[in-house]
Amino acid sequence: MNPPPSAPVDDAAVSNKVTREVVLATALALIDLEGVDRLSMRRLAAALGRDPMILYRHAANKAALLDGVAETVLVQLKVDPTDPDWAGQLRMVARDYRRLALAHPNVVPLLVTRPLATPLGLRPPGTLRPLEDVLKLLTDAGFSGPDALHIYRAVFGFLYGHVLNELQELIERPDEVSDLLRLGLHRLPIAEFPLLRSLAPTLAAYDGAAELERGLDILLAGLTATLTAPSAAHPPGHAADPAKRPRRPQSPRRSDSR
Repeated sequence: MNPPPSAPVDDAAVSNKVTREVVLATALALIDLEGVDRLSMRRLAAALGRDPMILYRHAANKAALLDGVAETVLVQLKVDPTDPDWAGQLRMVARDYRRLALAHPNVVPLLVTRPLATPLGLRPPGTLRPLEDVLKLLTDAGFSGPDALHIYRAVFGFLYGHVLNELQELIERPDEVSDLLRLGLHRLPIAEFPLLRSLAPTLAAYDGAAELERGLDILLAGLTATLTAPSAAHPPGHAADPAKRPRRPQSPRRSDSR
């Protein structure tokens, strides 16, 4: 005897309970647990205990769902564009980005590569907020718009590489005493890779937080030296007169006019 048919799902009633925020939070939890590749609309619907068709009211397809998950994480990245210490603020943003990456390691590929698959103007607003706020931070400090964009790209390009590298640090033999053996560097011919082998203790003692700080020291110092320093003639938090904003030197003979 066949079982009686189940009662039809009242989509209108259910959709009132399953909000976009709930869908994205559940998708993020599944990715944290199982990875991006295991996520599907059907798997997500099962976790929510709902019919899969309801999900399409909140995300048109899996691509849109992944965009939403990336946005859910990135909206937690706060930038204070009124901070007069632009370099210090960028350092704080970098630390927060690393913290979010370590809290959601399975989402990092989405944060790094997902935006590149979508035209800038079509990305979720939450993923663009850090860019807008960093541009305001830097233009208020006196940098030109193009230079502010260069700084953003340099800092976040470094961050993407850093978190990917930190999350993929591999030790071949964790219990081995020798750093050469722990890292598998003993397999490399010493005649061809003498410097790499000699750095085994440094490589084995990798510290993600310290590595981030050292990288930021180098990067921010280089940016400060390469780009004309922001003018202090205007109050912090207020954009300088565009005609008076500092410009990069046009030739080695041009001196600072201040």
